[in-house]
Amino acid sequence: MKLNGRRESSNVDDRRGQSSGKVAGMGIGGIIIAALLTWVMGGNPLSVLQNIDITQMGNVTEQANDHEFTEEEQALAKFSSQILAGTEDVWTEEFKKMGRTYEPPKMVLYTGSVSTSCGQGSSSVGPFYCSGDQTVYIDLSFFTQMKSQLGAGGDFSYAYVIAHEVGHHVQYLLGTLNEAHSKMASLSEAEANKISVRLELQADFYAGVWAYHDNEKFESLEDGDVEEALDCAQKIGDNYLQERSRGYSQPESFTHGTSEQRSRWLKLGLSTGDVSRGNTFKYSDAQL
Repeated sequence: MKLNGRRESSNVDDRRGQSSGKVAGMGIGGIIIAALLTWVMGGNPLSVLQNIDITQMGNVTEQANDHEFTEEEQALAKFSSQILAGTEDVWTEEFKKMGRTYEPPKMVLYTGSVSTSCGQGSSSVGPFYCSGDQTVYIDLSFFTQMKSQLGAGGDFSYAYVIAHEVGHHVQYLLGTLNEAHSKMASLSEAEANKISVRLELQADFYAGVWAYHDNEKFESLEDGDVEEALDCAQKIGDNYLQERSRGYSQPESFTHGTSEQRSRWLKLGLSTGDVSRGNTFKYSDAQL
């Protein structure tokens, strides 16, 4: 991505290096990334994929306050701030078209674990969105793990991950997130999972919508960027993770969508930039 000269967001709270003794959970936007990292670390991603809201975790080692950040870490912090600024610019305009006012989320950069309104958050769950405080939380080490352990590197892949979490904030502002969670609470696990899939695919779509308009405004995309993001979407599909972990997949347990679905909805947003095309809730399972 071409980001030279782009502004950084003023809505970033850099808490990297601060101490925290316990970790507990994540918002729905972080579940698929949590499963991905669980698999990388030798665990069973199904234990993560079958959860919807907050998953209790164990204790972690406290982080030192005097951490010295590498040049790469500082570059990733600046990059994340620039991407957040880009989402602010795009969604402010898109909300104006809908006759609404966009209130941007905060972004907290942290190391190891962090306190949130949704409970304690852990770096092991990857980036996540907490609707309780309307904040995206990111431990930047996740991006280096994406690159080194998953082969899913590239700046636009990282941007897609951030924009996906901001997509959950868009859902929150539009009322979609709370409505979906309310319905899920009264359904069986299998039926609730189907709603979860629609939430996640819509967040993928919104990430694509952001990229479409960001590129129109700033000519930010370079050759290979789209392919990077689509490859990332493939590697975080429920079926891909389950098959890599167990050798087979269980569609009834899917909470985020298949590799094909995630790639398709991201691509639809990227190709159209039309928010009205992203109502994943109006389609049958077969049509998704």
